[in-house]
Amino acid sequence: MTAPLPQPLPPPLPLPVAYPVWCARGALAGVAEVVRRCAPAHRVAVITDTTVAAHHAASVTAQFPPETTRLLVIPPGEQEKTRARWAALTDELLAWGAGRDTTVVALGGGVVTDLAGFVAATYLRGIPVVQVPTTLLAMVDAAIGGKTAVDTPLGKNLVGAFHNPAAVVVDPDVLQTLPEETLRAGVAEMLKHGVIADAAYFDALLQALPSLAAEGGRAAALPALIAGSLHIKADVVAEDTREGGLRQILNFGHTLAHAIERELAFGIAHGEAVAIGMVLEARLAERMGVATPGVAVAVQDAVRRAGLPDGLPAGVTPAAVVRATHGDKKVRDDQVRYALPRAIGAMDPADGRWGVAVPDAVVEAVLQG
Repeated sequence: MTAPLPQPLPPPLPLPVAYPVWCARGALAGVAEVVRRCAPAHRVAVITDTTVAAHHAASVTAQFPPETTRLLVIPPGEQEKTRARWAALTDELLAWGAGRDTTVVALGGGVVTDLAGFVAATYLRGIPVVQVPTTLLAMVDAAIGGKTAVDTPLGKNLVGAFHNPAAVVVDPDVLQTLPEETLRAGVAEMLKHGVIADAAYFDALLQALPSLAAEGGRAAALPALIAGSLHIKADVVAEDTREGGLRQILNFGHTLAHAIERELAFGIAHGEAVAIGMVLEARLAERMGVATPGVAVAVQDAVRRAGLPDGLPAGVTPAAVVRATHGDKKVRDDQVRYALPRAIGAMDPADGRWGVAVPDAVVEAVLQG
Protein backbone atom coordinates (compact mmCIF):
# COMPACT_ATOMS: atom_id res chain seq x y z
CA MET A 1 0.00 0.00 0.00
CA THR A 2 1.16 3.52 -0.70
CA ALA A 3 0.80 6.47 1.63
CA PRO A 4 -2.09 8.83 0.91
CA LEU A 5 -1.24 11.43 -1.70
CA PRO A 6 -0.40 14.77 -0.08
CA GLN A 7 -2.99 17.34 -1.08
CA PRO A 8 -2.54 19.12 -3.28
CA LEU A 9 -0.07 17.28 -5.55
CA PRO A 10 3.35 18.57 -4.46
CA PRO A 11 5.44 20.52 -6.95
CA PRO A 12 7.80 18.56 -9.21
CA LEU A 13 11.52 18.51 -8.56
CA PRO A 14 13.44 21.52 -9.92
CA LEU A 15 15.28 19.59 -12.62
CA PRO A 16 16.75 20.97 -15.88
CA VAL A 17 14.68 18.72 -18.16
CA ALA A 18 11.78 19.56 -20.48
CA TYR A 19 9.20 17.56 -18.52
CA PRO A 20 8.14 17.54 -14.85
CA VAL A 21 9.42 14.85 -12.51
CA TRP A 22 7.52 14.24 -9.31
CA CYS A 23 9.24 12.43 -6.45
CA ALA A 24 7.08 12.11 -3.36
CA ARG A 25 5.72 9.47 -1.04
CA GLY A 26 2.18 8.64 -2.08
CA ALA A 27 2.62 10.09 -5.57
CA LEU A 28 1.22 6.91 -7.13
CA ALA A 29 -2.23 8.10 -6.08
CA GLY A 30 -1.72 11.19 -8.24
CA VAL A 31 -0.99 9.52 -11.60
CA ALA A 32 -4.35 10.55 -13.08
CA GLU A 33 -3.82 14.14 -11.95
CA VAL A 34 -0.39 14.15 -13.61
CA VAL A 35 -1.90 12.80 -16.83
CA ARG A 36 -4.60 15.46 -16.69
CA ARG A 37 -2.02 18.21 -16.32
CA CYS A 38 0.74 16.95 -18.63
CA ALA A 39 -0.81 14.57 -21.19
CA PRO A 40 -4.61 14.97 -21.25
CA ALA A 41 -6.11 12.09 -23.18
CA HIS A 42 -9.38 10.55 -24.30
CA ARG A 43 -7.95 7.07 -23.73
CA VAL A 44 -5.29 5.81 -21.35
CA ALA A 45 -3.32 2.59 -21.90
CA VAL A 46 -1.57 1.34 -18.77
CA ILE A 47 1.29 -1.02 -19.68
CA THR A 48 2.75 -3.12 -16.87
CA ASP A 49 3.92 -6.66 -16.07
CA THR A 50 2.27 -9.38 -14.04
CA THR A 51 4.45 -8.83 -10.97
CA VAL A 52 3.75 -5.10 -10.74
CA ALA A 53 0.11 -5.54 -11.73
CA ALA A 54 -0.51 -7.67 -8.65
CA HIS A 55 0.57 -4.78 -6.40
CA HIS A 56 -0.34 -1.56 -8.18
CA ALA A 57 -2.41 -1.96 -11.36
CA ALA A 58 -5.78 -1.75 -9.63
CA SER A 59 -4.94 1.45 -7.73
CA VAL A 60 -3.66 3.15 -10.90
CA THR A 61 -6.38 2.07 -13.35
CA ALA A 62 -9.08 2.98 -10.80
CA GLN A 63 -8.03 6.62 -11.17
CA PHE A 64 -9.29 6.68 -14.78
CA PRO A 65 -12.72 6.10 -16.36
CA PRO A 66 -13.03 2.33 -17.01
CA GLU A 67 -14.69 2.77 -20.40
CA THR A 68 -11.67 4.64 -21.81
CA THR A 69 -8.88 2.78 -19.99
CA ARG A 70 -7.08 -0.38 -21.09
CA LEU A 71 -4.67 -2.42 -18.98
CA LEU A 72 -2.00 -4.25 -21.02
CA VAL A 73 -0.03 -6.79 -18.99
CA ILE A 74 3.12 -8.61 -20.12
CA PRO A 75 5.22 -11.28 -18.41
CA PRO A 76 8.13 -9.93 -16.34
CA GLY A 77 11.78 -10.08 -17.34
CA GLU A 78 14.34 -8.72 -19.80
CA GLN A 79 13.46 -11.51 -22.25
CA GLU A 80 10.15 -9.68 -22.88
CA LYS A 81 11.85 -6.51 -24.14
CA THR A 82 11.73 -7.58 -27.78
CA ARG A 83 10.43 -6.47 -31.15
CA ALA A 84 7.86 -9.27 -30.94
CA ARG A 85 6.45 -7.93 -27.66
CA TRP A 86 6.50 -4.38 -29.06
CA ALA A 87 4.49 -5.61 -32.07
CA ALA A 88 1.99 -7.41 -29.83
CA LEU A 89 1.40 -4.31 -27.72
CA THR A 90 0.99 -2.00 -30.71
CA ASP A 91 -1.41 -4.51 -32.29
CA GLU A 92 -3.48 -4.48 -29.09
CA LEU A 93 -3.64 -0.70 -29.18
CA LEU A 94 -4.70 -0.74 -32.81
CA ALA A 95 -7.38 -3.34 -32.15
CA TRP A 96 -8.68 -1.22 -29.27
CA GLY A 97 -8.92 1.78 -31.59
CA ALA A 98 -6.40 3.93 -29.75
CA GLY A 99 -5.70 7.17 -31.60
CA ARG A 100 -3.39 10.11 -31.10
CA ASP A 101 -5.62 11.16 -28.24
CA THR A 102 -4.22 8.26 -26.21
CA THR A 103 -1.64 8.47 -23.43
CA VAL A 104 0.50 5.50 -22.39
CA VAL A 105 1.19 5.05 -18.69
CA ALA A 106 4.32 2.91 -18.22
CA LEU A 107 3.95 1.27 -14.80
CA GLY A 108 6.88 -0.94 -13.92
CA GLY A 109 10.62 -1.47 -13.87
CA GLY A 110 13.18 -0.73 -16.53
CA VAL A 111 11.89 -3.34 -18.97
CA VAL A 112 8.41 -1.81 -18.89
CA THR A 113 9.58 1.80 -19.02
CA ASP A 114 11.87 1.07 -21.99
CA LEU A 115 9.34 -1.06 -23.86
CA ALA A 116 6.25 1.07 -23.18
CA GLY A 117 8.26 4.17 -24.04
CA PHE A 118 9.21 2.61 -27.38
CA VAL A 119 5.57 1.70 -28.02
CA ALA A 120 4.61 5.32 -27.36
CA ALA A 121 7.47 6.66 -29.48
CA THR A 122 6.44 4.65 -32.53
CA TYR A 123 2.66 4.30 -32.26
CA LEU A 124 1.08 6.61 -34.86
CA ARG A 125 4.53 8.26 -35.06
CA GLY A 126 4.42 9.20 -31.40
CA ILE A 127 1.94 9.55 -28.55
CA PRO A 128 2.56 10.77 -24.98
CA VAL A 129 3.94 8.51 -22.27
CA VAL A 130 3.91 9.11 -18.53
CA GLN A 131 6.61 7.07 -16.83
CA VAL A 132 5.71 5.56 -13.45
CA PRO A 133 8.77 3.52 -12.40
CA THR A 134 8.28 0.92 -9.67
CA THR A 135 11.86 -0.31 -9.14
CA LEU A 136 14.76 1.67 -7.74
CA LEU A 137 16.77 1.16 -10.92
CA ALA A 138 13.95 2.47 -13.11
CA MET A 139 13.38 5.45 -10.82
CA VAL A 140 16.97 6.68 -10.90
CA ASP A 141 17.85 5.65 -14.45
CA ALA A 142 15.49 4.08 -17.00
CA ALA A 143 12.54 6.47 -16.60
CA ILE A 144 14.62 9.64 -16.98
CA GLY A 145 16.19 10.87 -20.20
CA GLY A 146 13.84 9.77 -22.97
CA LYS A 147 15.78 6.72 -24.16
CA THR A 148 13.44 3.91 -25.22
CA ALA A 149 14.40 0.61 -26.81
CA VAL A 150 14.06 -3.13 -27.23
CA ASP A 151 16.74 -5.80 -27.29
CA THR A 152 17.81 -8.02 -30.19
CA PRO A 153 19.70 -11.33 -30.24
CA LEU A 154 22.83 -9.37 -31.17
CA GLY A 155 22.71 -6.95 -28.25
CA LYS A 156 20.81 -4.86 -25.77
CA ASN A 157 18.83 -1.73 -26.66
CA LEU A 158 19.91 -1.83 -30.31
CA VAL A 159 16.49 -0.83 -31.68
CA GLY A 160 14.94 2.25 -30.11
CA ALA A 161 14.15 5.94 -30.21
CA PHE A 162 14.58 9.08 -28.17
CA HIS A 163 11.10 9.98 -26.86
CA ASN A 164 10.86 12.21 -23.81
CA PRO A 165 8.08 11.38 -21.37
CA ALA A 166 5.32 13.89 -20.79
CA ALA A 167 6.02 13.44 -17.07
CA VAL A 168 7.62 11.07 -14.58
CA VAL A 169 5.99 10.01 -11.30
CA VAL A 170 8.31 8.52 -8.66
CA ASP A 171 6.75 7.16 -5.47
CA PRO A 172 9.39 5.76 -3.08
CA ASP A 173 6.68 3.95 -1.12
CA VAL A 174 6.26 1.34 -3.86
CA LEU A 175 9.77 0.14 -3.06
CA GLN A 176 8.56 -1.34 0.23
CA THR A 177 7.45 -4.48 -1.63
CA LEU A 178 10.64 -4.72 -3.72
CA PRO A 179 12.78 -7.84 -3.13
CA GLU A 180 16.16 -7.14 -1.55
CA GLU A 181 18.12 -8.28 -4.61
CA THR A 182 16.09 -6.00 -6.88
CA LEU A 183 16.70 -3.05 -4.57
CA ARG A 184 20.45 -3.74 -4.66
CA ALA A 185 20.34 -3.70 -8.46
CA GLY A 186 19.09 -0.13 -8.29
CA VAL A 187 21.81 0.82 -5.83
CA ALA A 188 24.35 -0.09 -8.53
CA GLU A 189 23.07 2.73 -10.75
CA MET A 190 23.11 5.13 -7.82
CA LEU A 191 26.73 4.26 -7.11
CA LYS A 192 27.44 4.92 -10.78
CA HIS A 193 25.97 8.40 -10.45
CA GLY A 194 28.34 9.13 -7.60
CA VAL A 195 31.36 7.87 -9.53
CA ILE A 196 30.60 9.85 -12.67
CA ALA A 197 29.56 13.16 -11.15
CA ASP A 198 29.45 13.62 -7.38
CA ALA A 199 31.91 12.25 -4.82
CA ALA A 200 29.85 13.67 -1.92
CA TYR A 201 26.77 11.79 -3.13
CA PHE A 202 28.88 8.63 -3.49
CA ASP A 203 30.00 8.94 0.15
CA ALA A 204 26.46 9.72 1.37
CA LEU A 205 25.12 6.63 -0.37
CA LEU A 206 27.80 4.42 1.19
CA GLN A 207 26.94 5.80 4.64
CA ALA A 208 23.24 5.07 4.03
CA LEU A 209 23.68 1.47 2.85
CA PRO A 210 23.32 -0.12 6.31
CA SER A 211 20.06 1.74 6.96
CA LEU A 212 18.54 0.44 3.71
CA ALA A 213 18.69 -3.07 5.12
CA ALA A 214 17.27 -2.07 8.53
CA GLU A 215 13.59 -2.19 9.48
CA GLY A 216 11.95 0.95 8.13
CA GLY A 217 15.23 2.10 6.64
CA ARG A 218 13.99 2.23 3.05
CA ALA A 219 11.23 4.69 3.84
CA ALA A 220 13.57 6.92 5.83
CA ALA A 221 16.63 6.97 3.58
CA LEU A 222 15.53 6.40 0.00
CA PRO A 223 13.50 9.53 -0.90
CA ALA A 224 16.45 11.91 -0.49
CA LEU A 225 18.89 9.48 -2.16
CA ILE A 226 16.53 9.00 -5.12
CA ALA A 227 16.14 12.75 -5.50
CA GLY A 228 19.93 13.10 -5.49
CA SER A 229 20.29 10.56 -8.27
CA LEU A 230 17.52 12.22 -10.27
CA HIS A 231 19.35 15.54 -10.06
CA ILE A 232 22.61 13.99 -11.25
CA LYS A 233 21.06 12.21 -14.21
CA ALA A 234 18.90 15.17 -15.19
CA ASP A 235 21.92 17.50 -15.16
CA VAL A 236 23.74 15.16 -17.55
CA VAL A 237 20.91 14.49 -20.01
CA ALA A 238 19.96 18.18 -20.12
CA GLU A 239 23.46 18.92 -21.44
CA ASP A 240 23.31 16.18 -24.07
CA THR A 241 19.81 15.03 -24.96
CA ARG A 242 20.81 12.57 -27.72
CA GLU A 243 23.99 10.99 -26.32
CA GLY A 244 26.40 12.75 -28.64
CA GLY A 245 28.86 13.82 -25.95
CA LEU A 246 28.68 14.26 -22.17
CA ARG A 247 25.74 11.88 -21.77
CA GLN A 248 28.05 9.02 -22.60
CA ILE A 249 29.44 9.19 -19.06
CA LEU A 250 26.21 7.48 -17.99
CA ASN A 251 27.58 4.41 -19.80
CA PHE A 252 30.26 3.86 -17.16
CA GLY A 253 30.18 0.14 -16.38
CA HIS A 254 27.64 -0.53 -19.10
CA THR A 255 29.83 -1.56 -22.03
CA LEU A 256 31.04 -4.64 -20.19
CA ALA A 257 27.70 -5.04 -18.40
CA HIS A 258 25.80 -5.33 -21.67
CA ALA A 259 28.34 -7.84 -22.98
CA ILE A 260 27.97 -9.93 -19.82
CA GLU A 261 24.18 -9.78 -20.07
CA ARG A 262 24.35 -10.95 -23.66
CA GLU A 263 26.67 -13.85 -22.79
CA LEU A 264 24.24 -14.96 -20.07
CA ALA A 265 21.18 -14.55 -22.34
CA PHE A 266 19.98 -11.82 -19.92
CA GLY A 267 20.01 -14.32 -17.06
CA ILE A 268 21.58 -11.75 -14.73
CA ALA A 269 19.95 -8.66 -13.24
CA HIS A 270 20.98 -5.49 -15.06
CA GLY A 271 22.16 -3.83 -11.86
CA GLU A 272 24.34 -6.80 -10.99
CA ALA A 273 25.91 -6.70 -14.45
CA VAL A 274 26.50 -2.95 -14.06
CA ALA A 275 28.19 -3.52 -10.70
CA ILE A 276 30.58 -6.00 -12.28
CA GLY A 277 31.11 -3.69 -15.23
CA MET A 278 31.97 -0.73 -13.01
CA VAL A 279 34.59 -2.68 -11.09
CA LEU A 280 36.22 -3.98 -14.27
CA GLU A 281 36.04 -0.67 -16.13
CA ALA A 282 37.54 1.15 -13.14
CA ARG A 283 40.45 -1.29 -13.32
CA LEU A 284 40.63 -0.61 -17.03
CA ALA A 285 40.81 3.14 -16.30
CA GLU A 286 43.81 2.59 -14.05
CA ARG A 287 45.48 0.25 -16.55
CA MET A 288 45.09 2.92 -19.27
CA GLY A 289 46.57 5.60 -17.01
CA VAL A 290 43.28 7.51 -16.98
CA ALA A 291 42.31 7.06 -13.33
CA THR A 292 44.28 7.98 -10.26
CA PRO A 293 45.49 4.95 -8.26
CA GLY A 294 42.89 3.71 -5.79
CA VAL A 295 39.79 4.41 -7.86
CA ALA A 296 39.29 0.75 -8.75
CA VAL A 297 39.63 -0.33 -5.12
CA ALA A 298 37.11 2.33 -4.05
CA VAL A 299 34.59 1.19 -6.65
CA GLN A 300 35.05 -2.48 -5.76
CA ASP A 301 34.69 -1.72 -2.05
CA ALA A 302 31.45 0.18 -2.67
CA VAL A 303 30.04 -2.62 -4.81
CA ARG A 304 30.86 -5.21 -2.16
CA ARG A 305 29.36 -3.09 0.61
CA ALA A 306 26.16 -2.90 -1.43
CA GLY A 307 26.05 -6.69 -1.60
CA LEU A 308 26.62 -6.76 -5.35
CA PRO A 309 28.90 -9.05 -7.40
CA ASP A 310 32.32 -7.75 -8.45
CA GLY A 311 33.71 -10.38 -10.84
CA LEU A 312 32.83 -12.26 -14.00
CA PRO A 313 30.10 -14.86 -13.43
CA ALA A 314 31.02 -18.53 -13.67
CA GLY A 315 31.12 -19.78 -17.23
CA VAL A 316 31.67 -16.34 -18.78
CA THR A 317 35.13 -16.05 -20.31
CA PRO A 318 37.07 -12.82 -20.88
CA ALA A 319 37.43 -13.60 -24.59
CA ALA A 320 33.66 -14.04 -25.00
CA VAL A 321 32.93 -10.78 -23.21
CA VAL A 322 35.41 -8.89 -25.39
CA ARG A 323 33.81 -10.31 -28.54
CA ALA A 324 30.37 -9.32 -27.29
CA THR A 325 31.45 -5.70 -26.72
CA HIS A 326 31.67 -5.26 -30.49
CA GLY A 327 27.89 -5.38 -30.65
CA ASP A 328 27.74 -2.25 -28.46
CA LYS A 329 26.20 0.99 -29.75
CA LYS A 330 29.35 2.91 -28.83
CA VAL A 331 31.64 1.09 -31.28
CA ARG A 332 33.25 3.48 -33.78
CA ASP A 333 35.57 2.36 -36.58
CA ASP A 334 35.51 -1.10 -35.00
CA GLN A 335 36.94 0.36 -31.79
CA VAL A 336 35.06 -0.11 -28.54
CA ARG A 337 34.96 3.07 -26.46
CA TYR A 338 34.62 3.07 -22.69
CA ALA A 339 33.43 5.84 -20.38
CA LEU A 340 36.23 5.85 -17.80
CA PRO A 341 36.60 7.69 -14.48
CA ARG A 342 39.55 9.85 -13.52
CA ALA A 343 38.52 9.87 -9.87
CA ILE A 344 35.38 9.32 -7.81
CA GLY A 345 33.12 12.13 -9.03
CA ALA A 346 34.99 12.94 -12.25
CA MET A 347 35.08 11.28 -15.67
CA ASP A 348 37.73 11.50 -18.38
CA PRO A 349 36.53 13.77 -21.24
CA ALA A 350 38.68 11.96 -23.83
CA ASP A 351 39.16 15.15 -25.88
CA GLY A 352 35.44 15.87 -25.81
CA ARG A 353 34.37 12.40 -26.95
CA TRP A 354 33.73 11.14 -23.40
CA GLY A 355 34.74 7.66 -24.48
CA VAL A 356 38.23 6.12 -24.50
CA ALA A 357 39.11 3.66 -27.27
CA VAL A 358 40.70 0.66 -25.57
CA PRO A 359 42.40 -2.20 -27.47
CA ASP A 360 40.69 -5.56 -27.04
CA ALA A 361 43.91 -7.11 -25.78
CA VAL A 362 44.05 -4.64 -22.89
CA VAL A 363 40.44 -5.29 -22.00
CA GLU A 364 40.93 -9.04 -22.05
CA ALA A 365 44.03 -8.76 -19.85
CA VAL A 366 42.08 -6.76 -17.26
CA LEU A 367 39.22 -9.26 -17.31
CA GLN A 368 41.65 -12.10 -16.74
CA GLY A 369 42.85 -10.35 -13.57
